[in-house]
Amino acid sequence: MSQIEEYQSRIVAAMERIGAGVAALDAQGAQGTGAAEALGAQLEEEKQANAQLEERLASLISKHQAELAAQKAELDTSAEFTALKAQLKALQAGQSEAMSRLDMDVQRMRQANDQLRASNAALRRANEQGVGEPHLINSAMLAELESLRASRATDSAEVSAVLDKLGPLLAGAKNLPEGEDA
Repeated sequence: MSQIEEYQSRIVAAMERIGAGVAALDAQGAQGTGAAEALGAQLEEEKQANAQLEERLASLISKHQAELAAQKAELDTSAEFTALKAQLKALQAGQSEAMSRLDMDVQRMRQANDQLRASNAALRRANEQGVGEPHLINSAMLAELESLRASRATDSAEVSAVLDKLGPLLAGAKNLPEGEDA
């Protein structure tokens, strides 16, 4: 029987220890629930603060976009912008016209050079045969004269195209040397 009493006392002691452990766990659980509730409340506060910041950021972005649109509209309607657009169109038209003149003059020069080559070939053939034909000499001279005129017109068109490009650049230049105009 002494063994039974010993087992019984050990079981009672183990039951007391288990009871004390359960009570401690209940106490910790109550504290953990309070801490979890506090953390939950803090989380909710942070979520609200984050939502408010996102709303503020969205309003700042829309305000910034509105300001940019207003500035762009103001720039598009400004007199300076309109004047610059008009200058650009005039420059483009002038350059286009100068390039077409240059192209026509180059074509004219090519045709004159082709005529000159043909006249010179005919003149050479006539000289080889010993026949001096005045109309071949005249046509060769006319072709050469036309070639020279076309070359001069091409040079003039090239100079005009360069001056058209330089004009706007020099117009805005400051501190030109004395005696030079823009």
